[in-house]
Amino acid sequence: MTNLNRRRVLFGGAAVGAGALLSACTSNTPAENTQVNTNQDTEANPNAAPGQKVIIGFSAPAADHGWIAAITNNAKAQAQAYSDVEFRSVEAGADAAAQRAALSTLIAQKPNVIVLLPHDGKELNAAGLQAMQAGIPVVNLDRAFPDPKAYRLQIKGDNFGMGVAAGTYIGEQLKAKGVAKPIIGEIPGIDSLELTQERSAGFKQALATFGFTVANRRPAEFTADSGQRAASDLLQALPKMDAVWNHDDDQGIGVLAAVNQANRKEFFMVGGAGSKAAIDAITADNSVLKATVTYSPSMASSAISLARLIGQGKGMSDLVELQVPKEITLASETITKENAAKYAKLGF
Repeated sequence: MTNLNRRRVLFGGAAVGAGALLSACTSNTPAENTQVNTNQDTEANPNAAPGQKVIIGFSAPAADHGWIAAITNNAKAQAQAYSDVEFRSVEAGADAAAQRAALSTLIAQKPNVIVLLPHDGKELNAAGLQAMQAGIPVVNLDRAFPDPKAYRLQIKGDNFGMGVAAGTYIGEQLKAKGVAKPIIGEIPGIDSLELTQERSAGFKQALATFGFTVANRRPAEFTADSGQRAASDLLQALPKMDAVWNHDDDQGIGVLAAVNQANRKEFFMVGGAGSKAAIDAITADNSVLKATVTYSPSMASSAISLARLIGQGKGMSDLVELQVPKEITLASETITKENAAKYAKLGF
């Protein structure tokens, strides 16, 4: 775990929708490691039949993070699965201002639908409004726009539920060990993001049901390097610890590096997102990492599928309603050594 910049295998998680048939490649080429809905049985799923051509514009931050890379790869692969979809991707740039400029160019091209993972939901809310006012439905992915008028569909992971899942697992494990007053650490991601705040709120609430609290909290930035720095600070602040939740498995590579360098083994750790590296470590059971809670990048595949339906004026075939729902939130599941084999193929 000392090579903090090593390439991770990218492989999305489970797709939204009952009865979705999923296929994946196991090559080390990132573009091939995708989780895609390949159900083309038009008799079982009438929506699979080729229909009106849909031009889908797409924008997400640069793929310098395993989860973000999986988002972009999944979106591209899902679009390629449809003969009636044209995929137009625009660079998001280094910050919200650059992404706004790129989106203005995309909006001028008048795609049928835009799928957008913003640098920051609040800062890109105006871009969502601009597209919607131009008659282009927006699928807001992961980082939520605060204004419901800025999107036609919002699809994201359950950030609060992620925290609840992590806090519940830690609480149950500590209670089972008979630890009455545990020392619990937390390493969140970028603290200014609403999703980070939601994760921490869920974690705090779940721990409270056991009578536990967080002793120290050191934010990182969703990168291995920042995870190593935050973990080093946390380990110095807490000479003894019983458990820690690290919000993100990519930054968790650095967290584990710091733990190994400090030769600390007295606590256990829960990760976040469900990366292949984390699932492999949990299976091997040779580190402090004992579980991770999912936040699947396959939401991008589902976003493309749903954007196609919106562009064609269709609803979801398993639902009675004639339109795609306004909000979809994916559940967060807990991966442990006991069920890791089941989730291994879903790690990104």
